[in-house]
Amino acid sequence: MKTAHSKVTIHMVSSLDGYIAKKNNDVSWLQSSDHFEKGITLSDQQIEAFIKKIDCYVMGSKTYEMALELGWPYGNTPVIVITNRNLQTEKENIRFYSGNLEDLVNKKLKPKFENIWMVGGAMLTKAFINFKLANEIIVSIMPILLGGGTLFFDQVGIEQQLHLKDVKAYKDGMVELCYEILKD
Repeated sequence: MKTAHSKVTIHMVSSLDGYIAKKNNDVSWLQSSDHFEKGITLSDQQIEAFIKKIDCYVMGSKTYEMALELGWPYGNTPVIVITNRNLQTEKENIRFYSGNLEDLVNKKLKPKFENIWMVGGAMLTKAFINFKLANEIIVSIMPILLGGGTLFFDQVGIEQQLHLKDVKAYKDGMVELCYEILKD
């Protein structure tokens, strides 16, 4: 499964003003009713082929709980939930982890998986950036200003150079920005 070049991607859906959830953790705004004529639409086959390339997800416990509420979009792909809480699951593909993030990514995940996606949590995003664990950041920006809530990049604490790799605009008004994280 793994090749010589494992990649870790930070992915998040955000409002234009940088929030990933409202103050009450509401994410109902993730569905857009906007329409952008020049945008693209992916077919179900394209989406399925793309998702099949992701062979492991990493997320915080709040994202995990929200995903369960929303219908668990991660299927049977391995998921590592970062938490200090004693959470339980009946899903065989979910593992809970509370140790050193650098050890998790570099010693346990990269040797086993090729395409690792970190999909949630502002605190986890900050840790992945500070520990230099990610290779790229993909931000999907929804056409809405929330005015408050949970920030995606909340006081990251370091300056990080990025290289824009790709931009896509979708018919629903979402814009996806893909950045490579430049190494020092």
